[in-house]
Amino acid sequence: MSFDNFLSQLKNKANELKTEALKFKNKDFLNAAMAGSALIAMADGSVSSEEKQKMVKFIESHDALSIFSTSDVIKAFQDFVGQLEFDKDIGEAKAYEALSKMKSNAQASRLLVRMIIGIASSDGDFDDDEKKVAVKIAKELGIDPAEFEL
Repeated sequence: MSFDNFLSQLKNKANELKTEALKFKNKDFLNAAMAGSALIAMADGSVSSEEKQKMVKFIESHDALSIFSTSDVIKAFQDFVGQLEFDKDIGEAKAYEALSKMKSNAQASRLLVRMIIGIASSDGDFDDDEKKVAVKIAKELGIDPAEFEL
């Protein structure tokens, strides 16, 4: 093996480690985003295809989350939705627990609130049930709902 090949392999391994480290670092944000997405999508009793598409587009376009595969994102989302469908109270508790991990990061918290509002309004109707959930999520994150006209 030539020195150039060795150096190239070393750089590839370093990039792989960096990607894995970023995934670990952003796992809490991914879980919070999927928890919020599931809560807001289920607010009106069902998850629309528009809501799913909006959530996936957000994840794919967000630098901190684009390191995750779409299948990882969908699995995390489906896990939260499944918990909400199986037992609403326990599902909500787990979702708000995931969200609460972002409370100390005001920038991430505001981004999460903007994301859930975008998902809620993606089907053309940001109804009262969705607004109530958005207010509750904002409060859970330590954000004043009035900042988002909620």
